[in-house]
Order: sequence, then C-alpha cells, then structure tokens
Amino acid sequence: MGVRPVRIRRSTPDDGGGCRLCGGQRRRRRACNELVPHGRALAAAAALFLVAAGCAGAPGARAPGTDEPDPGASQPAVTGGSDTAGLAGYELPPTSGTFDYQLGGAYDELASSNRPVAVDVVVRDSTAAPLAGAYSVCYVNGFQTQPGEAERWLGEHEDLLLHDASGTPVSDPAWPDEYVLDPSTEDQRAGILRILGPVVTGCADAGFDAVEIDNLDTWTRFDQIDEEGALALARAYVDLAHGAGLAVAQKNAAEVARLAADDLGFDFAVTEECAVWSECAAYTAVYGNHVLQVEYPDALAGAGMTFQGVCALDDRAPLTILRDRRLVAAGERGYVYEAC
Repeated sequence: MGVRPVRIRRSTPDDGGGCRLCGGQRRRRRACNELVPHGRALAAAAALFLVAAGCAGAPGARAPGTDEPDPGASQPAVTGGSDTAGLAGYELPPTSGTFDYQLGGAYDELASSNRPVAVDVVVRDSTAAPLAGAYSVCYVNGFQTQPGEAERWLGEHEDLLLHDASGTPVSDPAWPDEYVLDPSTEDQRAGILRILGPVVTGCADAGFDAVEIDNLDTWTRFDQIDEEGALALARAYVDLAHGAGLAVAQKNAAEVARLAADDLGFDFAVTEECAVWSECAAYTAVYGNHVLQVEYPDALAGAGMTFQGVCALDDRAPLTILRDRRLVAAGERGYVYEAC
C-alpha cells in the first residue's frame, strides 16, 4: 500500500495532583494485525489496564546511551517523570547527526557529492523496517484512518468513526480518503486501541526506538469530538508505547505542546513547517533540543522564506531539514533534501 504524502494540521485555516486526565480527557498506518509476542503483549496489557483503571505515571527520558538526564532536553519544563525513562527502557533521539524524514519511501543513505552519508535519526512509516544503526521513529496515524482502509473501517468498525448530524461518517476535508476516529467514549477508545494498539507495539517488535502519533489535534478541528476523550486516547497511546519500550513523539499541534509533555507524557516532538508558522519556540521551550523539524519548499516560498533563513533562526531545532512535499525516496523524481 502506498504511503500518502505528508499532511499539515492547523487549528486555524490554512491557505494553500492530580490525575486530572483520568477516565476520559484532553497521525499514520496500521502495520500489523497479528498478535504481539508474549512479552510485548504483557507490557501492552499492563499499560492498557493502567489507562482503564486510572492515570498511570508517565515515564520521561534520559540522554541516549547514558544514565544521566539530558541537559538538552529542557528537563525542568517537561514534568512527566523525565528522570525515569532510562529505567523504563526507552531513549530520546540524538540531538546531533543526520536526520531524515522518509514517509514516502525508505532508503539507507543520503547521496552527496563526495560519498554517501549515513543517517543517524530517521522517521519511517510503520509498514517499513527501521534503519539499522539509526535511531528509528515509527509513524502511526492514531486519530484518523489510513488511505485505502476505508472499506475495512466502514464495514467492521463504523461505530468507532466520527459521524455528523445526519449520521454520515466524517472524513478529513483535506484528506477525504481518511475518516476521523471518535474517541469520545470509553468504549470507543477501547475499540480504537484494539485495532491500533498492535500497530504501536508492532513498531517496538520491529525494532523501532520511538513512535510518532499523528493527528493529535483532531479535537481542535472537529467540534463533535470530545476533548477529554481525545486526550485520554493520546495518553493511552503514550502509556502503551512506553510499556513497549518506545519513546513517543508529539506530531505538530504546537498549541498543545505544554499539555502534551506535562500531562500526556510525550517525550519529544516532530514538527512540520514550524518556521513558516513562527511556532518553533513553542516546541523547543517544552522539549528543548529534542525536536525534529521538517520544512517544505512550497510552504517556504509561499511565506517568502528560504531554507538558509530557517537555518539562521534562533529557535529552530538542531536537527532541521528541508524535504520535498511528497517525501519521495532518494533518486526519485522531485526528491529534495537539505539540512542545516
């Protein structure tokens, strides 16, 4: 099944303590339908039990390969138990090296004028394999259906989809082949997790280091979605991923970065076009250097910006790249890659 080009989510129109999240609070591809191996299944079941029974503590992060807190992770700003991530068995991505965003096609090295360049941090679709020797992030669409899966969801799980006033399932206007999931009730969240939970744990089984959960912001774009239910599903994904040994990336939605880190337990961020939207600081203020930033030529041109200008910004992430909008594989027509 082909991978769709990246989509940009905004809560505004686009031109081109407590256990306060307990029991029902505040994006890309299903990869695995098989049962998770026994060890992963136990971890997943434990995480889901904690979500259903009450708020579980969200472990945080340590510097990759060390037992010490990462000074670049803005530790005081992230309050989700960041000093326990090493014990929990997951690490944050490196904040230096070569980063690539490969949702449209996987490849092992970057071409250069002199010699191939190894990739240190990569994001790939959950249907792809992780890159050996690199910190690999697995893309999962946690709040909408995947292109090509409409028949399955409509035929078997229509009760888990958002419906409009007439009872018709709601699709994303920008991506009409993707239906919006409705996590508003406990039963609906449990149903969604039965389907997408194995995708998350499947990322761990495949050897990924982290998972990127896309479409976190559907509750800001569709008024019918209960905010607390959406946040409860997000927290469930985080707990499930942590239980499987994965760090968890917030995808876009700068307006909820503080909540995503402090209350939901997200560990780092993957952001698209934050320079264009002047929102990079919203991520770095929360996640420190643990932000993976992707910009696109068409958006920069529309904003009268250049990638050189992005690289000169004080608030841009250490790992900032320019990619073509379709994120095609190296060597394919239209491929673009630059790094700051």
